[in-house]
Amino acid sequence: MSQVALAEASGISRRMIVAVEAGDANISLSSLDKLAEAMGVGFVDLVRDPSRTSSTDINEVTWRGAGPASAGILLGTAPAAHETQMWLWSLEPGETYDAEPDPHGWHEMIFVTEGVLTLVLNGSTKDYPAGSFAIYSSAQDYSYRNGGLEIAKFLRNVVS
Repeated sequence: MSQVALAEASGISRRMIVAVEAGDANISLSSLDKLAEAMGVGFVDLVRDPSRTSSTDINEVTWRGAGPASAGILLGTAPAAHETQMWLWSLEPGETYDAEPDPHGWHEMIFVTEGVLTLVLNGSTKDYPAGSFAIYSSAQDYSYRNGGLEIAKFLRNVVS
């Protein structure tokens, strides 16, 4: 598939596709999902190492923040109505990840293991210290923020 055809099928600009291919862009997870759909593959198939045959052991970085310790790592996936994903996230102090809404029916479950994570759902914020969790619909605007002084780490499960 050409870059132009992929851009048209996915709704992602050709310029962004070129930058992703060159390793010069940090594309959103929602945009990666759109690229996968346009190519006729699942999100997991797009981001995992093809030499790994098991989807329960993916362990791939699919998002990086401005700080070197800020990352979203897709650990694995398991069957659900459509799919379930388990992620390990870390955010350096001052880092924010702004997500695009997922399709209706998608949910997330987070469990904070270190620091304090601020979850923003449709403009409403709530802090989650280590040992706490949240379950919410991800079919809305949401963000992860670290306003603390130490790295915030959390597990994130995405269910569709």
